[in-house]
Amino acid sequence: MLGILYDIFPNLERAGEELLECTQQTLQMTLVSGVISFILGVIFGVILIVTRKDGILENRVVYNVLDKAINIIRSIPFLILMVLLIPASRMIMGTGSGVTGAYIPLIAGTVPFFSRQIETALAEVDGGLVEAAAAMGSGPWDIIWRVYLKESIPAITRVTMITAINLIGLTAMAGAIGAGGLGDFAVRYGYQMNIMDLMWLTIIIILIMISIIQAIGNWIIKKTTH
Repeated sequence: MLGILYDIFPNLERAGEELLECTQQTLQMTLVSGVISFILGVIFGVILIVTRKDGILENRVVYNVLDKAINIIRSIPFLILMVLLIPASRMIMGTGSGVTGAYIPLIAGTVPFFSRQIETALAEVDGGLVEAAAAMGSGPWDIIWRVYLKESIPAITRVTMITAINLIGLTAMAGAIGAGGLGDFAVRYGYQMNIMDLMWLTIIIILIMISIIQAIGNWIIKKTTH
């Protein structure tokens, strides 16, 4: 098997260990940043949906502040955001470079996008279900858990899948400016050294990651759709 790979990708033999390390770095950045972004994104998305006009916890001040903050952060290009957050990364993570230094900008670049996606997913819940739950005496927390989140599992899964794929792209961009991972590998071997077989292998690995995410997401959607 390795012999076939070395025939197709002749430079893999000398760079295989480094490619494996960079793949692990990308997976690490995606997993750690993704889990934290998922938690924060769901929280902010729920806050947006319940505090908006006619929401179950309507609060225009909270909604407007969060809404504007999300719009502002989303408008900043990711590469600029990374540079702006280097001091924050150094303060929180102890470093502004490498895999660890990339967590803060990756989270900051993902959470606003995901929060807006969650808001949209929750907004698709039938208002009649919310009204019925409230009429039966359910409190805000029960409505959030049993109506908004439970009824939106397929939609939440769909937007999570989209966000995870987008996050892989952000890790590649982060790697291109010193965070490590497959982005860094592709720039060094593909762009700077013009070793195109390794460039194509990097693309294939990223496509495999994306395909796995899509397969898992589609399976969850199929199992939870009713």
